[in-house]
Amino acid sequence: MTPVPDHEIAIIGGGPGGIAAAAKLTEAGLTDFVIIDRAADFGGSWHENTYPGLGVDVPAITYQYSFARNPDWSRVFPKGAEVKKYHVEVAKRFGLYEHARFDTDIVTEHWDESASLWRLATATGDEITARYVISAVGAFVNPKLDPGIPGLADFRGKIQRAPSWDHGYDHTGKRVAIIGTGASSVQITPTIAPEVAALSVFQRTPVWVLPKPDFRIPAPARRVLRTPGLQAAVNGVALMGMDVVLRVLSGAPPSTVEPVLRQMDQVSLKFIRRYLKWVVKDPVTRAALTPDFGPIAKRPTFSNAYLRAYNRANVDLITAPIETFTADGIRTRDGVEHTFDMIVLATGYEVFSDPETYREGMVTGREGFDLGKFYTENGLQAYEGVAIPKLPNRWMLVGPYCWTGSGWHAFVEMTADHAVRAIREAHRRKAVRMEVRQDVHDAYHGEVITRSAALRYYFTDLNKHVATYYRNSQGDSTYLRPSGFFAARRAHRTFPFTDYTFETAATASPARAATNGRAKRKPSPELVTEG
Repeated sequence: MTPVPDHEIAIIGGGPGGIAAAAKLTEAGLTDFVIIDRAADFGGSWHENTYPGLGVDVPAITYQYSFARNPDWSRVFPKGAEVKKYHVEVAKRFGLYEHARFDTDIVTEHWDESASLWRLATATGDEITARYVISAVGAFVNPKLDPGIPGLADFRGKIQRAPSWDHGYDHTGKRVAIIGTGASSVQITPTIAPEVAALSVFQRTPVWVLPKPDFRIPAPARRVLRTPGLQAAVNGVALMGMDVVLRVLSGAPPSTVEPVLRQMDQVSLKFIRRYLKWVVKDPVTRAALTPDFGPIAKRPTFSNAYLRAYNRANVDLITAPIETFTADGIRTRDGVEHTFDMIVLATGYEVFSDPETYREGMVTGREGFDLGKFYTENGLQAYEGVAIPKLPNRWMLVGPYCWTGSGWHAFVEMTADHAVRAIREAHRRKAVRMEVRQDVHDAYHGEVITRSAALRYYFTDLNKHVATYYRNSQGDSTYLRPSGFFAARRAHRTFPFTDYTFETAATASPARAATNGRAKRKPSPELVTEG
């Protein structure tokens, strides 16, 4: 007899992906699910991050769910608190709080073959069991708490981290350093520059910073946005643009695409040099801020204030490599001692496309399969970016070669569609487990590798000199999916069920184990395999 788990479906993560999966499960009538998140509320990064200047770097009209469009955004690029509020409101609308289990950190996921269910271990030693798992942990998995620079513990001043900003500390009039020039630094730097006595930004690599057409949306415009279908049409046009780019990159022969990519970078670099000359006054600072790589080799950022912050008398850019933290600040390799009251670590996250993000023992499946070990030895891969053989009843909303260049919500909606469609089919067949076929997975990955040739050239050859999370530690560009958005969405909504195997239990038991809320292990049922 098959043990009954605590929940039929466990969603790990309560950010944009987890909310999308839960809403779609609800719409499909699959209501026995739990949403598990290590934080205290929905929102993911928008709950954890509250640093000064936080906001979206894409227009709000492209950063929302298709099933919950919001005509009342206050700005074209809303600030963080408004984005967090939007996600909370969507969660309330779909009744997701009654399914939520917050302040719960899942540390391991183990497939119990004898019981045909997943055993999820929490950081506090509890166990949650589920027949199916949808991993919705997002793209930026864990903040990098250690910047990899010696002496951090020696610093006697205040350390601020972008994902856990201490608003109780008053930095007004203080001497402040920011390490990093990524998206969070681009927002923090101009926000606190007018408030501090002195601000030093430590840069390893310059960042592409483009103008941000941001403004408050007037009430008449918000009324227009209520026009049925208007927001969907505007978003569709934006998706079509990126769709064309990815289709060309993944469909045309490398010999045709590579010269175009080289020319694109050359033209783009001429543009950014002219733009910087117009915006940044000091020629030395301007030269240091000028990228020597293409506009999409690293994640580009958008800001009207970041570059201009360097025109302030109290802001300077430091490009000398850091040697060590000291008790009073930072010593750079040129021997200069820099004294600070506060240091901001804007040093980024562990990303889903890096093999190091998947530790051995975190996710284990059939026959001793270990996801972390597999990715270390074989590179990142997954059928349609969501499913892996020997991990039955499990899907990732953010997996290898998955992102299609769309707004994040459009992307996680379509990967959630795949998981929900698969679970519904398992219901129809009365299956207790389903698993993507090895041959199908391998054929799909082979096609992905072939179609990624132009992207690999761009990230690992043409722009190999720049550090970027679009190229992982194994030298692979596993972030982007080599297909257009619409082709990817169609694949997730119409994948053949023959790509999976389904197994049904000859008998079933409604019994639920009652010991400490855990399902007891019972003898495995006789299984009938269906193609």
